[in-house]
Amino acid sequence: MDIQKQRVGIDTDSFQKYKRVKGEKFLWEISQTDIDQVLKISNEHNISLATANVLYSKGYRTKDQINSFLFVSKEKDVYDPILFKDSKIVLKRLLKAIDKKEKILIFGDYDVDGITSTSLLLISLLPLGANINFYLPNRRKEGYGLSSKVVKKAYENKYDLIITVDNGITAFQAADLASKLGIDLIITDHHRPLDKIPKALGIIDSNQKDCCYPYKELAGVGTIFKIICMIYDEKGLILPDKIYELLMLGTVADVAPLTGENRYWVRFGLNKINKKKSLALSSLIQNSRLSKSSIDSRDIGFMIAPQINALGRLDDPREAVEFLISSDKKIVEKIGLKLKRINEERKKLDRRIYLDIETAILERRINLEKENIIIAASPDWPAGVIGLVAGKLTQNYGKPSILFHMDRNGVLKGSCRSIPEFNIFDALNNCKDLLIQFGGHSFAAGLKLLKKNMPKLKVKLEELIKKEVDPKDLVPKLKVDAQLNISELNYSFLSEMEKLEPFGNQNEQPVFLLKDVTLQGQPQILKERHVKSFIFSNGVIKPVIFFNRPELFSFFNSLGDRSFDLVAYISKNEWNNKINIELQGLDVKLS
Repeated sequence: MDIQKQRVGIDTDSFQKYKRVKGEKFLWEISQTDIDQVLKISNEHNISLATANVLYSKGYRTKDQINSFLFVSKEKDVYDPILFKDSKIVLKRLLKAIDKKEKILIFGDYDVDGITSTSLLLISLLPLGANINFYLPNRRKEGYGLSSKVVKKAYENKYDLIITVDNGITAFQAADLASKLGIDLIITDHHRPLDKIPKALGIIDSNQKDCCYPYKELAGVGTIFKIICMIYDEKGLILPDKIYELLMLGTVADVAPLTGENRYWVRFGLNKINKKKSLALSSLIQNSRLSKSSIDSRDIGFMIAPQINALGRLDDPREAVEFLISSDKKIVEKIGLKLKRINEERKKLDRRIYLDIETAILERRINLEKENIIIAASPDWPAGVIGLVAGKLTQNYGKPSILFHMDRNGVLKGSCRSIPEFNIFDALNNCKDLLIQFGGHSFAAGLKLLKKNMPKLKVKLEELIKKEVDPKDLVPKLKVDAQLNISELNYSFLSEMEKLEPFGNQNEQPVFLLKDVTLQGQPQILKERHVKSFIFSNGVIKPVIFFNRPELFSFFNSLGDRSFDLVAYISKNEWNNKINIELQGLDVKLS
């Protein structure tokens, strides 16, 4: 093998040997590569071998595939909303309602997708003279989705039209009542329909089997955005910039795949906000203590969106709409401080619930040697935060997780998170005889059932997992995209990584393997949870921080002079107008 080939990510022999490697916590799944192909990608696109290796591992291998990924465009990736089933019916009905000043009620959801969807529809239709109001359910008191109670209230208040955003595709009883009461119902949603669809004037959901809209991964906010595009095109108007901020926020927060059309609009929205930030976004950035010159999708997903989400999880989400659309600085600042406070409360609750589950695992009340799905319930766990904790459990234990809030009537409201190998929506569909209701996606879903049916659900899901999933896949895993030498960490490489953004679902931030590095100096433990150290290789020293991995402090202290392998993200740290390249460590193993 020539010298140039040896510099590619990982050589052929190494890939064959380390296809799966056990780290301290995770099983490392190291992408196999074709060195000649990687070299070709590097030469054709004038990029480093490590970046070429990342593109190859993500499945972008031909010139056309790579150009299509790197250079998303409106012409290529954005489709005409007229392709949606019922689009003409919905457009005609909304234009009539606007022109005749009919009373329109938006019914949204309490998460960021629902809140941004509601806000987007409001700020789009109010300037057109629409007689419009909105309703967001309280998670604790009312639960998810359009209810018959809300439809009845709308009738009593003489609403002519209800339009749902980010929900409605399973609202059968509410839809039937609206029809009986003579209220027109338009459903806009992005969740998967069940075997039938509700009775409505029009349904906009690309996941309907007979919907011709080619891109099926829009979030709820993306779905209603397409309808607004039709209305503004019909009237010959230009969309306000605020629309793109809300579209980007909701899409990233709902963990929609950042491919194709979503990738285009998220990139477009990030460019907009980095030129000019709204009052709301500036408040959230200040709360997060972000000092960066530009905000990226990871900042939105991990720092900014959770503050908006916290309101719907623990309080009344309606203030979040006012926060997002208000031009009154005092109102925005006041609500912004409330968001910060509630989000801090939410973090404490997360940690407490996670500790409850970890204790149950340590005490073998949840026996992960025998059980392939983590299921637990408590009346002390607020329904608004259990989904977040379920996500952390699935990430850290590699198994699907379902956590339930138990109410005083013996009804369990649950949130599921799953792994790529186990479609949780299909699994729940196979168990629907045990459920009161359910809905969601392949990775995440919500459900409701009676407490007496929980053991039966557990048995049935365990049977399904045994049939569908290889036991080797029920462990915490890390996909490693490429090997990197520490000497390659320069500003040119950082610039190449930025061309791969925005990172998120189906375009994960690349994970790099750094082999045979040594510890420089003593490790530090920060806030009793995070470990910081310095690594040395090929004459270069770099800082690395491991978040929420306090157990690694003893690993580093026992290393001595031995070398180790590290898997990490590459990150840019901006402080006092200086840019430093740092490593966010994910796992380690002895070389």
